[in-house]
Amino acid sequence: MRELDVVGIRVETPSNNPIVLLRERDGHRYLPVWIGAAEASAIAFAQQGVVPPRPQTHDLLLDVVNALGRAVEEVRITEYRDNIFFAELVLDSGLTVGSRTSDAVALALRAGCRILTAEAVLDEVGVPVPDEDEGEVEVERFREFLDSVSPEDFEGEGPDEDSEERPG
Repeated sequence: MRELDVVGIRVETPSNNPIVLLRERDGHRYLPVWIGAAEASAIAFAQQGVVPPRPQTHDLLLDVVNALGRAVEEVRITEYRDNIFFAELVLDSGLTVGSRTSDAVALALRAGCRILTAEAVLDEVGVPVPDEDEGEVEVERFREFLDSVSPEDFEGEGPDEDSEERPG
């Protein structure tokens, strides 16, 4: 398993589909995962430290896990099959629970736990990280995007939010 960091949310053009972009921590690949608008908002809020006045779905799930005396230890992106990513939540008891990748990432950000992926997933759909200079330009573009984005930007029609397909 390889550890990933959440780079952030991007919007693919021209389709305007949101993507959560993950980066291999000690490697040279990105893992782009196409997600739904609601999940994109949940991830962006968690990255920005936005605390809603009432718990959103991912906050509620984490509260329930904690109320049951458990903690989310890590999330794993385990498989990429038929253009769909599969993930699981790993609790401190060793129990694993199947999850959509977008929900697992949103929960990991709230729980402060690590995100892992199978090497085979990165081998199949990982994208090489651009060289240093090009990477700095991308980071700056992403920062500009984050400065201009609002939750309303993620509303509207998008891909089926129950799947995380990679357009092919």
